[in-house]
Amino acid sequence: MTDTHARPRPAGRRGRRAALCGTAAAAALVAGLLAGPAASAAPGTFVHPGVTVSAAQLDFVREKVNAGEQPWKDAYDQMTGSGYADLDRTPRPREVVECGPYSDPNLGCTDEREDAIAAYTDALVWYLTGDERYARKSIELMDAWSATLRDHTNSNAPLQTGWAGSSWPKAAEIIKYAYTADGGTWANEGRFADLLRDVYLPKVIAGSDSNGNWELTMTEAAVGISVFLEDKASYDRAMDTFRVRVPAYVYLASDGDLPKTVPGSGRDSRDEIIAYWQGLDHFENGVTQETCRDLTHTGYGISSISHIAETSRIQGDDLYGTDVGERLRYALGFQSKYALGAQPPSWLCGGAVKDDLGPITEVGFNALHTRLGNAMDNTQTLTEQKRPQGTNNLFVAWETLTHAENPN
Repeated sequence: MTDTHARPRPAGRRGRRAALCGTAAAAALVAGLLAGPAASAAPGTFVHPGVTVSAAQLDFVREKVNAGEQPWKDAYDQMTGSGYADLDRTPRPREVVECGPYSDPNLGCTDEREDAIAAYTDALVWYLTGDERYARKSIELMDAWSATLRDHTNSNAPLQTGWAGSSWPKAAEIIKYAYTADGGTWANEGRFADLLRDVYLPKVIAGSDSNGNWELTMTEAAVGISVFLEDKASYDRAMDTFRVRVPAYVYLASDGDLPKTVPGSGRDSRDEIIAYWQGLDHFENGVTQETCRDLTHTGYGISSISHIAETSRIQGDDLYGTDVGERLRYALGFQSKYALGAQPPSWLCGGAVKDDLGPITEVGFNALHTRLGNAMDNTQTLTEQKRPQGTNNLFVAWETLTHAENPN
């Protein structure tokens, strides 16, 4: 098929955790009442490394890089030439990360996100080269934050927690389940697990009623953290949120005259739905809730859909052949068409879309095109033009390297 075509409270750990668990329990009850009974999504045994990238995928990349093949060699050089792979990097943890609207104020927001991406970058370099200096640097970054961070505050706290919380588990998965299995040591792994469990997970697991990229990124973090912690209850809850949010973010004609909404959102009338969809009142396959906001935020949402679907596939539940994959395919194609410069029709955002989609197409394109064989002309053209796709400096990093033409 051709395609047609997401923005932080110090306290004692025990007291903080008890209070958050109470809030989480109440939210879980409400979610359960809304969603009804659902089968568990969590695997009987979690696969590690298993957050967005698997050992088989990384082994494939290592072979390609060692052979000097493209596009992996250029993507590897891009990664290792970035500041994220700098072995002289000094961690910059804070006890409280405060992020206001658009990260203003920015008290540790950029530092946290970039240290998390750096930890993942270093873990990748170690896996691909065997150079233990990079594994130790990844551990240094994770240890610095686990020894210091206690909370995220201000209005962007949930999104900030989602951004950083999406990168940390990818690093931790490789270090715990590959580096230590290969004889390396990580003395403070338990403390880092506590950080993810006590500081990150409670902020992201309850979701968000803001623009869809918020909840999708927060859910991505919740899914990745749940895999690392082998927390089946949190994994199931996050995947329940995902299955409801994706249809409320990407429109398909089968939805009817109006897009789907998240149950309990309170958006029941046509006017409320159109306002939430940035004033859009005509809908076609693949348009998203934020397309008429800008392509950049839309890219955040699409990226998180891809990441969660990829993690779910690695964990044994392949969603690419379901409604999730169909919406992702159309979303990638629709946005790619306009990112390539096509003139939008007058019904779409008044005939103009803003900004750039970002380095977010590789994971979904590889799954839907390389593995499943869908023809995705617009997405393919954009993906190949943007290679090597690097990082958005928030939560997306090095996906040409890890997922381009990866059959695993």
